[in-house]
Amino acid sequence: MNQINSHPLYKIHNIDTAISSLWEFYKKKFFGLFAVSIVLAFTSQYLSRMIDISELQAITDPQELLLKMRDFLWPVILISVVSLFFSTIMHYYVLYNPLDAENNLLSCAIKSLRFFVPYLILMILFVFFGSFALLLGLVVLVIGILFAALYLFTFYLFILPVMMVEGPSIANTIGRTFSLVHRRFWPNIGWTAVFILIMLVISVMMSGLVLLPFTGSFMKGFVNPGNASSLADITARPLYIILNAIISALVYPAMPIFACILYLNGRAREESLASSEIPKDDNEGKVRIEDLYSGPSKEDEPGRPAENDQGL
Repeated sequence: MNQINSHPLYKIHNIDTAISSLWEFYKKKFFGLFAVSIVLAFTSQYLSRMIDISELQAITDPQELLLKMRDFLWPVILISVVSLFFSTIMHYYVLYNPLDAENNLLSCAIKSLRFFVPYLILMILFVFFGSFALLLGLVVLVIGILFAALYLFTFYLFILPVMMVEGPSIANTIGRTFSLVHRRFWPNIGWTAVFILIMLVISVMMSGLVLLPFTGSFMKGFVNPGNASSLADITARPLYIILNAIISALVYPAMPIFACILYLNGRAREESLASSEIPKDDNEGKVRIEDLYSGPSKEDEPGRPAENDQGL
């Protein structure tokens, strides 16, 4: 397999080149990325039918409400595991398909399996410590929560690329992720914030387009989609399910591409800095004192015939 530094996303980026590289990569690998995303979208849509939030509206007793929400626990866990599985495939495809044409979707899905269990364990740890960080964010109210969430999401983006390129060791993945995130802490946080804002705007616009056939007005889809019919009724319609799955499949590939850009940018900067710090030989290109006082070589001795003269 080719070296990771031959990857088209492997270079030192700024925010402009990061976004442009994301878009160019997305266009070039669109069909493969969309194929994985559309399967994930329809699978998630199907599994989400197991969670009927409308049942909670009629419950007024808090204890009964908690018991009912407990019934949704396993469907939520199942949806999360399925999402993580497809995310593993997507990241592996983004990282290794450009390096080797033999890494098609099927082979990437098979090869990515070795990273799924370590990734799942890391996500359990991530949720545990992430919840603790969000609780700490409550100390400084909204700003603290938003910053903690932004930091956690930035940390999360690095995990799979680090694991897939540098090995599935959980301890090494945590250490390297922490190192890469904090080496350029504010740029990483800033890039992630810009990426989230862009994706939020795109998601809101596309959500409005999905609701347009049911609300009859683009703005009505944002203000109050329930004016046309109940939201539960809209989301149960086959046309909405299909349109929503297509929109999700179009948007989702941006995240693994951006995650790989963050990692490869950090890796490129790290290796560039390391190569610039290699000490040079102080004597390289200098004339030594011994050379000034050394006698002539045998070939330069006067009167001595050259070896190639053959006695002539």
